Amino acid sequence: MKMVVISTAPFVRKPDGYYAYAPYIREMELWAKYASLSFVCPVVKDNGKMLLTKIQFPVEKVYRAREFDLMSIKGILRGFLFFPINMFFLFRAMSAARHIHLRCPGNLSLLGCIVQMFYPRKRKTAKYAGNWDPKSAQPMSYRWQRKILSSTFLTKNISVLVYGRWPESTKNIVPFFTASFREADKKSTQPREIGSEIRFVYAGGLSENKRPLYAAELIHKLKLLGVSATLQIYGEGVQRMALEEYIASNNLESTIILMGNRSSGEVQEAYVSSHFLILPSKSEGWPKVVAESMFWGCVPVASAVSCVPDMLDAGSRGILLTMNVAEDASQLKAVIDSPEDYSTMASKAMEWSRIYTLDKFEHEIAKLV
Repeated sequence: MKMVVISTAPFVRKPDGYYAYAPYIREMELWAKYASLSFVCPVVKDNGKMLLTKIQFPVEKVYRAREFDLMSIKGILRGFLFFPINMFFLFRAMSAARHIHLRCPGNLSLLGCIVQMFYPRKRKTAKYAGNWDPKSAQPMSYRWQRKILSSTFLTKNISVLVYGRWPESTKNIVPFFTASFREADKKSTQPREIGSEIRFVYAGGLSENKRPLYAAELIHKLKLLGVSATLQIYGEGVQRMALEEYIASNNLESTIILMGNRSSGEVQEAYVSSHFLILPSKSEGWPKVVAESMFWGCVPVASAVSCVPDMLDAGSRGILLTMNVAEDASQLKAVIDSPEDYSTMASKAMEWSRIYTLDKFEHEIAKLV
């Protein structure tokens, strides 16, 4: 069966084939088991900053869409300039496909949401990787995509895969999940014992949205409360310099260590050896690092955005941040001071996360194609 994937995620063309963002391609490999895939997406040069992997599954066709954004005058002008060619590719690709798969939210997927309305009889799926919470503050283009996808009048014959369960959802909306590990990865893992040193880990981009500086401030506050804590920060980004300055100005060089980009295996080892994961994001969809840390008995400490409160069962499987550093340090210390409570929380987190394996994910995908 022919399926077309519309996504803002770019491909990189190299002499030996196409490359793309590694986690995205790992998921698309599962879809490729059940359909012949074509893509409408940008094709860009490798800037050395993307985590790329080679696409190993067959790709029937790549329609080279043009990148644009709606955040600046220049971006909007580019959008108007490239509108005809992007629409041409979208109509051509959807006409040739039996199944239309939208990767939302994104500027190109917004155009895809519009074009799919002309194909009401074709089977469709949409993976909405962002925050579906209707009360959250989001760009106008994201809100338009949610409205179009939710509407049973504008969008027919579709399953819109969203993270979390939200009230007043239409029949188009299907609560979904994502996964990183298989059933075979379920190695026996014991929750860490609370000892003299509490180990924290942060994994993700060093961006303003992820708020890694708040993670550093929280560890600093715990130190001031007498907790012997260390934090390893995995990832790179624009906030690295601010973190370096904060660490130096507060003499935290032996407490907070910037690890940079590391392999997934090294990050997994950090989960296995750490007591807590910190993720104080402003916005998330289904944060993989939260589910991954839980899989290895590492208790997540995360902001209450999107479906995170459901993942953490309102606080029984992890700690929901208030984003007040004094309050958050206080609730963390209370768990650290109660080893039994910590052990129970870690066990519940691991039990829940190990339900959502790649085997289950692939099984659910097969039912959608």
